[in-house]
Amino acid sequence: MNGLEMRFLGHSTVRLELAGRVVLTDPVLTARVGPLRRTGPSPAPSAWADADVVLLSHLHGDHLHLPSLRLLRGRPRVVVPRGAGAWLRSRGIERVEELAPGEEFVDGDLRVVGLPATHSGHRWGPRSTRGPQARAMGHLIESPQARVYSAGDTDLFDGMRELPPLDVALLPVWGWGPTLGPGHLDPARAAAAVGLLAPRMAVPVHWGTLALAGLTGVPGGPGARMRSLLVEPPRTFAAAVNAAGRPVRVLVTEPGERVALPASLGEARP
Repeated sequence: MNGLEMRFLGHSTVRLELAGRVVLTDPVLTARVGPLRRTGPSPAPSAWADADVVLLSHLHGDHLHLPSLRLLRGRPRVVVPRGAGAWLRSRGIERVEELAPGEEFVDGDLRVVGLPATHSGHRWGPRSTRGPQARAMGHLIESPQARVYSAGDTDLFDGMRELPPLDVALLPVWGWGPTLGPGHLDPARAAAAVGLLAPRMAVPVHWGTLALAGLTGVPGGPGARMRSLLVEPPRTFAAAVNAAGRPVRVLVTEPGERVALPASLGEARP
């Protein structure tokens, strides 16, 4: 696509090249995240070493992953939900900038707008009152040629229908376990989000990457279900979008692979 390149690095981590910048969303780059294990190879350093901007949607450990942030070289600008900057700096992360829904971050021709999300913003999840907390959010990522919505973690919210025309929507379709807690999209609800957003293309993310250690090897029902959930959600999502008759291309992309965007966007966005 003219002016936009994308690679799905796994979970919610996407590498975007636009406006002369390399942007990473919610980088998880290691073989493990706490009790979770990566089910395939970790991204090669060449996929993330040249990052200019890092966008963090919320504070959960599978999105704001400190060991992965510490791998980044070149001092990228790290954009964190407003209120979490001091906590992140105290963990040794440099060049931290804060953003809230409705605020803008600009770097040359790159423009990022903070968007709402319906999801817990607490570091340790919705049932904890200890530790840092900042409002969970999504991002509208723009260049003169392309407009991308990165949802982070969210459930449906009415503001989705109010976003400007989108070229690509990065939509979560599952998670890392056999069930989903509140504030997430499953394949059916992600397909409903497509109906609200009306993007030209949708890329399912937040699937096929992480699982509780040992769970995929458990015989019988629990293991079989987890193995299925590492494969089926994006395909179920694509089928639901097609069944609804949406004029949207769903680009199912395996973790680690380049997103097969079309050759050109055509006219630049206003």
